[in-house]
Amino acid sequence: MLAEERVLHLLRKTGALLDGHFKLTSGRHSNRYIQCAQLLQYPQYAAELGAALGGRFAGEDVQAVVGPAMGGILVSYEVARHLGVRSLFTERDGGGMTLRRGFALDEGERVLVVEDVITTGGSVEEVLAVVREHGAVPVGVGALADRSGGKVCWMVRLEALIKLNVSSYPAEECPLCQEGMPVVKPGSRS
Repeated sequence: MLAEERVLHLLRKTGALLDGHFKLTSGRHSNRYIQCAQLLQYPQYAAELGAALGGRFAGEDVQAVVGPAMGGILVSYEVARHLGVRSLFTERDGGGMTLRRGFALDEGERVLVVEDVITTGGSVEEVLAVVREHGAVPVGVGALADRSGGKVCWMVRLEALIKLNVSSYPAEECPLCQEGMPVVKPGSRS
């Protein structure tokens, strides 16, 4: 199993772990941000992390891996490559997640849902709903990093390569805003 120290080293080495004042996709504010795209731009690290995450689900008879666009696309691809199965991704269409581009899941197909970073779990929840709507069976959720603080539960197994305790605040209660620190929105949704 890949050690959390190695994952933390890669996040720092590639500039994926940022300190400052950030507005998260959920709307909450935080003093740390994990920009996995910085790490995943290096194929050797993407392959290493995908293999490590896929290895945690090797005995689950996974038949497809699905991740949300944008953050889950490369993670899905590398995990699926390791497991020798298909990689798909969901996209936003009219505000909600859906399978597009001719992607489909079969009734009863065993699906692993993956994400780069879990904070509130909202994107994963949406992908799980898409998987279930197609009659497929979610066998677990995998993430490169879990910063939820244990606050997510989907009634399937959750595996993360690293768990980080990072504070986040409702915007109206953010101490960084109260200090007048400018906020940055580095995520993929505006």
